[in-house]
Amino acid sequence: MALEIRQQLKLSQQLVMTPQLQQAIRLLQLSRMELVDLVREELEENPILEEGADQAEEQVEGDETAAASESAEASDSAEERPEESLNEVAGEREGLNDIDWQTYLEGYNLGGTTADNYEEDEDRPSYENLLTKKSTLADHLLWQLSLSALDERVRQIAAEIIGNLSEAGYLVATLEEVAQGCGVTVEEVEAVLAQVQLFDPPGVAARNLQECLLLQLRTMEMEESLPAQILSECLDLLENRKYPAIAKRFGVTLDDVLDAARFIARLDPRPGSAFGQEDVHYIVPDIFVHKIGDEFVVVLNDEGLPNLRINAFYRSALTGGASGVDEKAGEYIQEKMRGAVWLIKSIHQRQRTIYRVTKSIVKFQREFFEKGIAYLKPLVLRDVAEDIEMHESTISRVTTNKYVQTPQGLFELKYFFNSAISTTRGDTIASESVKSKIKEIIADENAKKPYSDQKIVEILKQEGVDIARRTVTKYREMLGLGSSTERKRLF
Repeated sequence: MALEIRQQLKLSQQLVMTPQLQQAIRLLQLSRMELVDLVREELEENPILEEGADQAEEQVEGDETAAASESAEASDSAEERPEESLNEVAGEREGLNDIDWQTYLEGYNLGGTTADNYEEDEDRPSYENLLTKKSTLADHLLWQLSLSALDERVRQIAAEIIGNLSEAGYLVATLEEVAQGCGVTVEEVEAVLAQVQLFDPPGVAARNLQECLLLQLRTMEMEESLPAQILSECLDLLENRKYPAIAKRFGVTLDDVLDAARFIARLDPRPGSAFGQEDVHYIVPDIFVHKIGDEFVVVLNDEGLPNLRINAFYRSALTGGASGVDEKAGEYIQEKMRGAVWLIKSIHQRQRTIYRVTKSIVKFQREFFEKGIAYLKPLVLRDVAEDIEMHESTISRVTTNKYVQTPQGLFELKYFFNSAISTTRGDTIASESVKSKIKEIIADENAKKPYSDQKIVEILKQEGVDIARRTVTKYREMLGLGSSTERKRLF
């Protein structure tokens, strides 16, 4: 059979991932804050897009217009007043114009009207001097370093040590690394480290937990106390709560060891945490579920999302309403117009999809919204996908980093998807419900005699939940709960 090259036509269908389609898919999986950031970037890069006023702003603008009209009417009526009245009004306005408003605001008494708060104007700081920022651990230590009577070489080494502290206050670099960075010996670094460890807060610049706690005891002048001996010689026994072994080792009573353990527990294992710069991030729900009567109503949260629209000038220019637009400028406007329209459509599609997915979740998990977590049902992505006729991957993207405010609290949409666990009654229960039961059982246990994982299995079986011990262990660890040995308390 001879081989030859031939040309032939073939008709086929395939999905092409255009940039617009990729953008629409990407918008689905963005969180609310990420979406706001993306829209802000598009507003800066695309001149066709502009942010329109929402209904509240339009209402304010309408009120301002009405107020301006009333002001104009008042001016007209003022023209009809007698000359004396006009002179009085003019005198009042001249008095207002003579006021130095900046000085007035800076001198305004913010502390009330008591006699102690009346100070001379020159002694009162301006508003700019009242602005401040939260001090970091490094700032606090460097401030102490600047007040210490140390030479320049020691200050350089101390600054290098402070720069290698973690947020918890521990030294994360080795002495050799600090010495290499400063070009000094390890002995010099160790001597300066001892100086830095005298700074506030107590326990700062320690290399491990043991040294951190011992530094705090040294500050209290308790180097020879029983807590210091326990930390120095048998920290491992303390961690494993082997109090009788500690008592036997030091020849003291069990009560003495328990008192020492209580005192150690009051020490701060993270001395630098008080100076943390971590900001609190508040979760804004993407959608609300309200119960009105016997029905649950799903409402999208559009607050905070920019209200995008097409700029009127460029729209008229594209339709031929503006003169002086050449061909190249017209092509540029068309390209930006397509991108703007597609972005607006993609955001609307994203919001509609979130709404439909939430409506479907409410339908499947109605008992949860009415009664709580104990009534959460097993649910998989396929169930919702088939209900709203979408692909499972779309449901997965929509439920990622999206939050819903419900009568039971704030939850991520992924929270409602759970695997099924069999019960002794022959039906199934959601894994999140089982986790909640485990958490309740451990919360109600006797801390001096905590339940083992096998005992928790038996308690769950009495409640109709058939589960293996290894599953209980996995769920307990996922909840951040220790084993029975770690949870045991003698005091």
